[in-house]
Amino acid sequence: MKIVYLSTFYPFRGGIAQFNALLYRVLEFKNSIIALTFTRQYPNLLFPGKTQMVNENDEADKIPSKRILDSINPLTYFRAANYVKKINPDLILSKYWMTFFAPSLGFVLKKNKKAVRISILDNVIPHEKRFFDNPFNRFFINNNDGFIVMTEKVKNDLLFYNPKATYRLVPHPIYSHFGEKIDVKTARRQLKLNENKKTLLFFGLIRDYKGLDLLIECLSKLDDEYQLIIAGEVYGSFDKYEQLIEKHQLGNRIAMFNQYIPDNEVSVFFSACDVCILPYKSATQSGITGIATHFLTPIIATDVGGLKETITDKKTGLIIEKPEVQLLYESIIEFYSNDYQSTMKKNIEKLKEELTWEKFSIQIMNLYEELKAKKSMNH
Repeated sequence: MKIVYLSTFYPFRGGIAQFNALLYRVLEFKNSIIALTFTRQYPNLLFPGKTQMVNENDEADKIPSKRILDSINPLTYFRAANYVKKINPDLILSKYWMTFFAPSLGFVLKKNKKAVRISILDNVIPHEKRFFDNPFNRFFINNNDGFIVMTEKVKNDLLFYNPKATYRLVPHPIYSHFGEKIDVKTARRQLKLNENKKTLLFFGLIRDYKGLDLLIECLSKLDDEYQLIIAGEVYGSFDKYEQLIEKHQLGNRIAMFNQYIPDNEVSVFFSACDVCILPYKSATQSGITGIATHFLTPIIATDVGGLKETITDKKTGLIIEKPEVQLLYESIIEFYSNDYQSTMKKNIEKLKEELTWEKFSIQIMNLYEELKAKKSMNH
């Protein structure tokens, strides 16, 4: 089968590129696949992080992608659409995570109606809303034949725009490319942590909706037996978190790694912690759950978006009713009081066997066959 996969790939970095690379590697076994990516993903003015690109320290999977689409240059939309037309693919696969990309991706799909067009939806309704979200979403969704959604929340958002959409709900597969777990004490020594303290981890991009402020407040209520690792690049300003840390005099109990964490360094953070905390104020799903599952790390998460669909309460993690400091505090105490870490690890091992990229790709192929049959009936 001939597939065009239109999304973010190497030399761009981050969770979306990692997701696409892992799926590409599974699909290439049985198909002819061409990866198309951006010449410019975000204009620098709109990008809140330090860099969008892989650097020499990142051990990224160098997917052989062709850089053809500029997100804000309509001339490249025509060029990319014509390039895809010449390939004449059976399937065009895309990944949609922000309404900003609706015009560029949607235009290419609109001009290639002959192919089956399937989009993997990360978000439909964004965390930070903008005036153009509704028209852009409608444009993108109307130019696809089918969808893969990974949570009920995203499924409902999709059906809000198109109640008759054809979709498959398939859970987010686990990120399996970060290497193996290392000994906990070795990992803590590497990060210059106290080897014997109860260790919490906040991992990933730091953005307002992710509730890091709640976790810092919560740490101030926990006794000195607890320490926190914060690992990830901040989008925007870190000032408000800095002020909270100073206010509660938590500097000696927080290990700060305020930077993008390259793939080859992820293992040490998940090996050093007892539990990963997702105190999010809003969410659809999180790729962090896929990383935590790979390392058999339990998760404490708020009941927002689709987070609880990948975490079974009291089995693979704990679900907090809402993003509040007191509830977060009680859950962390409960986690350690019940020695959940060891029992949850066994349950996560079973889950890990289910959430493979192979199974995810089979669902895409099943959806493709269904949509192809529909198309041929309509012709």
